[in-house]
Amino acid sequence: MQKTAPYQPILLRILHLAIALLVFAALITGFMVYDRYDKRFGTLNLPIVPNTQGIHGTIALTFLILLPIFALYCFHIGSRKLVQAQSPSQLKEIGKPIWWISLQRLTNTIMLLSATFAVITGRMMQEEWLPSNELNHVWYIGHLIAWVLMIIGIAMHVLMSAKVGGLPLLLSIYNWKIRDEDMPNAWFKGFKIKPSSKVLLIFEILVIGGIAIAFILPAFSQK
Repeated sequence: MQKTAPYQPILLRILHLAIALLVFAALITGFMVYDRYDKRFGTLNLPIVPNTQGIHGTIALTFLILLPIFALYCFHIGSRKLVQAQSPSQLKEIGKPIWWISLQRLTNTIMLLSATFAVITGRMMQEEWLPSNELNHVWYIGHLIAWVLMIIGIAMHVLMSAKVGGLPLLLSIYNWKIRDEDMPNAWFKGFKIKPSSKVLLIFEILVIGGIAIAFILPAFSQK
């Protein structure tokens, strides 16, 4: 039986598309920076693009500015797509539909954590490190790890979404049909001030707190 495409609120579609574009742009330009200066884990020997670091930094800063908005939406409007209080017990139901749904929720939550880790480590890097062949700074190694986690997270996000909802779910986020629910006065319908569970509160503190650190900590770092 063909699955019906689910409805996705337009605010989610806008934020998801913007975040997705910025993530892919950051990954591509980040790899270009790595391919130019590092190469220790393999290389494609890409053509050198002037000011690649500057381009990557601009994309990353834009992502950092948008990330807290997306995170607040996820925790306070779209929380049903994140880890739930009952998720640990549901993850024991291996192979059952609820197991796949719980894995999808876990993947979505881990992606938010990975994105937070990426912006923290990226903000703490110094632009002169790579051109000076200083490749073993903790923050740079951490940023590489965050980059790998983001790639794995994206792959898992697509696979879990395909398993749970098939192609209709994958395409629903890019369906731009407008409904009455898509009017701006309905964008924040269902907003919850308090997280739906203590588990989500913990993750929100980690994510929002981490994003705040990414904004503040570089001001106290040594040049």
